[in-house]
Amino acid sequence: MPGSRTGGPPVQRTVRRPVTAGPPRDNAVRRLHTRLQRAWDRPLTAYYLILGGSLLITVLGLVMVYSASQVTALQMSLPGSYFFRKQVLAALIGAGLLFAASRMPVKLHRALAYPILAGAVFMMALVQVPGIGVAVNGNQNWIALGGSFQIQPSEFGKLALVLWGADLIARKQDKKLLNQWKHMLVPLVPVAFMLLGLIMLGGDMGTAIILSAILFGLLWLAGAPTRLFVGVLSVAGLIGLILIKTSPNRMARLQCLGATEPRSGAVDCWQAVHGIYALASGGIFGSGLGASVEKWGQLPEAHTDFIFAVTGEELGLAGTLSVLALFAALGYAGIRVAGRTEDPFVRYAAGGVTTWITAQAVINIGAVLGLLPIAGVPLPLFSYGGSALLPTMFAIGLLIAFARDEPAARAALSVRQPRFGRKRAGGAVRDRGPRRWNTMRRRASAARSSGER
Repeated sequence: MPGSRTGGPPVQRTVRRPVTAGPPRDNAVRRLHTRLQRAWDRPLTAYYLILGGSLLITVLGLVMVYSASQVTALQMSLPGSYFFRKQVLAALIGAGLLFAASRMPVKLHRALAYPILAGAVFMMALVQVPGIGVAVNGNQNWIALGGSFQIQPSEFGKLALVLWGADLIARKQDKKLLNQWKHMLVPLVPVAFMLLGLIMLGGDMGTAIILSAILFGLLWLAGAPTRLFVGVLSVAGLIGLILIKTSPNRMARLQCLGATEPRSGAVDCWQAVHGIYALASGGIFGSGLGASVEKWGQLPEAHTDFIFAVTGEELGLAGTLSVLALFAALGYAGIRVAGRTEDPFVRYAAGGVTTWITAQAVINIGAVLGLLPIAGVPLPLFSYGGSALLPTMFAIGLLIAFARDEPAARAALSVRQPRFGRKRAGGAVRDRGPRRWNTMRRRASAARSSGER
């Protein structure tokens, strides 16, 4: 190689390579969407949504029941925590029912369908017996248990219709009888109408609407033809219209839709209008927990049917949207469980429970917002009332059991849960199969032979 002009060593020149554009950066929104989609597709997503969502709704409901019921309890010369303590007791019993239902196999759930239906019909018939049935707010749908404890059997009728209807339709599907309209309707619709009749004898229109929604949900999941579905819906709508027309109280509730004054002509819209006042005064973040003004005698049923209004006043728009998001997550998880299973009973039962909870939440919140007539139904898992809380928590346990029963979810749970299968007897270790451990260190030590160090 020739030297340079100065006599020094030749200078090595680096060859410049053409600059090529690197790989394009992923969009942050696209990466977030991919992560969320992967999270939704995990086998335990529905399980955690149902368990976590129902737990958060129940705990927040206990807090709001304590806040909204203090004034009512003091007005009745009772301790301020009277209703809260009763609700906590019901929540503890409901937690036991939830745990029991979540651990039951599907066969046991199906076996309980007929006993629960028979018990619900028997108790709903007892309500109409003089001396046993108790009237509350004009509706005779309660049975006194002694002291201050009462039970509303119609709430258990919802659970009975879900379990029995799901078992009935699943058995008919196994026998390939659902393609005939008479097998689609009989005996599901007559039994549902019998339950509706027992409920309407006590004058509880709100519970009858929820029961009708469960019936339509089961028919829809069973693949009822449009003509048949519309026919049943038309008959139920006609019966409901007659019941509304023949009741001045129900007509007054219907006329309060969109009311802005507590007194609209001859109609008293005090409760509906003050519910709107409570929501409007809450603002974005509310006036503070316990600082509601409407609960001081202005808003009737502040801790039961209109607890969502008190939530909006004390926790604001942020609190109400949080409650709506929790119910939306619960509904989504129920639909996912019903859509991913291969068991017909699980599909119909999960769809029936999801229809029940979402329909009741929509009717309650719609009434508070002034979009629907006041039906007198509590907000599931949130409002005060042990009769409504107990069957609802049992139904949540059903959803948890169904979510755990998916093959992918079972495999994921078995990996995460350790199994302690070795027992020491007389200093010797008896192996009863492979053990699952939580740490990689234990997995490695278990793989070694007994003489390895």
